[in-house]
Amino acid sequence: MGDRDLTPPDAVIVLFGGNGDLARRKLIPSLWDLHRAGLMPEQWVLIGASRSDMADEAYGEFAREALAEFDREVSADDEDAFTGFASHLRYRGGGFDADDPSRIADAVAEAEQEMGGEPTRLFYLAVPPSAFGPITEGIGAAGLDQRARVVFEKPFGTDAESFAELDDTVRSVLTEEQIYRIDHFLGKETLQNVLALRFANGMFEPVWNRQHIDHIQIDSPESIDIGSRASFYESTGALRDMVVTHLFQVLSIIALEPPVSLDPSPLMDEKRKVFESMSTLRCEDVVFGQYKGYTESEGVAADSTTETFVAARIEIDNWRWAGVPIYLRTGKAMAEKRQTMTLAFKRPPRQMFAAHGLRADAHDHLTLDMAGDQGVTVSFLAKRPGPRLRLGQASMRFSYEQDFGATGGVQLDAYERLLHDALLGDRTLFTRADGIGRTWELVKPILERPPRVLPYARGSWGPEAATELIAPRTWHLPEDHEH
Repeated sequence: MGDRDLTPPDAVIVLFGGNGDLARRKLIPSLWDLHRAGLMPEQWVLIGASRSDMADEAYGEFAREALAEFDREVSADDEDAFTGFASHLRYRGGGFDADDPSRIADAVAEAEQEMGGEPTRLFYLAVPPSAFGPITEGIGAAGLDQRARVVFEKPFGTDAESFAELDDTVRSVLTEEQIYRIDHFLGKETLQNVLALRFANGMFEPVWNRQHIDHIQIDSPESIDIGSRASFYESTGALRDMVVTHLFQVLSIIALEPPVSLDPSPLMDEKRKVFESMSTLRCEDVVFGQYKGYTESEGVAADSTTETFVAARIEIDNWRWAGVPIYLRTGKAMAEKRQTMTLAFKRPPRQMFAAHGLRADAHDHLTLDMAGDQGVTVSFLAKRPGPRLRLGQASMRFSYEQDFGATGGVQLDAYERLLHDALLGDRTLFTRADGIGRTWELVKPILERPPRVLPYARGSWGPEAATELIAPRTWHLPEDHEH
C-alpha cells in the first residue's frame, strides 16, 4: 500500500464468466478506466471465456455496450482510446476444466507468443463458487499455474465444510501467494482510510477502544431488490452474500490492532486475530427478514425462506473491545442505499445540561461513508447560537471530493483498485484462507438452525425485530445526527 511502480508487468488476463453480469457491470468498465488512466501493463491481452460462442469483434461490441449501459459510454473524444482498448480483447467459448483445458490453454499460448517474454497470467473467476474447483484443476492440468495469479470472486465456499473442501482443491494446484480471494469492500477508499485515520493521527487511536466506544454499527442496506439474480440469491441469501463475505471483513479493519507494517502478511495476521476473538453468532442475536413480494420473483419458490435481510449483534472478546456490542445490518429493497461504519462514543455525565435541550439518548458519533460521496463525519453536541444555552447536534465532515478533488491523485473505485493490485501482485487488500475459514465457523450455528424469516415492506428499514435487537440504542445513518 506504499509507494510503488504503478505500471504492472505484461499480462495475459483470462476472465472466466467473460460475458456474465459481473463482467458487464464491473470488470470490463474497471479495465476500461484503468486503460484510460494509463494503469494497465504496456502489453496485455484479455481473453473472455464462457460457454457460449462469440467472435473477438463481437466481444469488443459487448464491451462497448457494457460501458454504455453502466455510465461509461464511449464519447467521440474517447473513440481512439476505445479502439486501442478493444484491440486487447479476445474471446473463447466452450467449457474449461481438467478434462478439457485446451481451448483456453491454446488462447493463452497464442497471446504469450504474440507478446513475447513470460507475461503474468491473471485468471479471474467471475463464476459461481461451484465452478471454482473445476476451473482451478483445469488451470493445473493445462500447466497454466506457472506465473499465475488466480482471483476468486466471493463467496469462497458456502459453509465451513464446502470452504475446507474448496480450499484443499485450490491448494492442490496453487500456493497461497497465487490465490487472490476478492472482497470489493476492502478496495473502498474509506475503508482503507480507517488505517490512516487511526494510525497516522494522534487524536483517534487513543479513544478507539472499549473505554470510550459505546457500540459500533456497520450498515449496508440496499434500495434495489434481487432483480434477475434469483438463481444466485436463492442458493446464497443475505447472510452468505453480505455478512460473511463483506461485513465481517469491514469489521476486521475497524477492530484490528496496529500491524507492524502495512505489508500483506502483518495486516492479514491482525485481521485473523479479530476473527478468532469474535463470538459465534447465536440465533437470539440474529434477525432474518424477507421483503414482501420476493416469492413472486421469477425463479423463486412460493414457499422460499431465503433471507433478504439480516441484522446481527456480535462481540469481540479481547482487551480492546470486550463488552462493546457490534451491530450489523444489510438487506434488499430497503429505504435507502447506504454503506456506513459508525462508532458511537460513550456519554459523559451530562446532568448540568438536563435543562438545556439535551436528549437523554444522544451519542457523539464518528461515521465513515463507504459509498457515494465517501468520507468521514464527526457529529457532536454544541451550543446553538443565541442568548440562551441550548444544545444542538453539530458535525464536521471530511470528503474525498471536496478536500482532495482533482489534485488528490488517481481515484480508483473498489474493483479498479483490486484489479490493479492483482496485476501488480499486491495481496494486501485480499483475504486469506485462515480468516475466511474462521468466518464460516462464526455463522455455522445460524446456517444449521436459522431464525424464522420475518416479512418487511419494500422501502422500509426491515422487520421491527431489528429495532428491538439494537434497543435501547437506535440504528444510525449519517443524516440522523439527533441519535
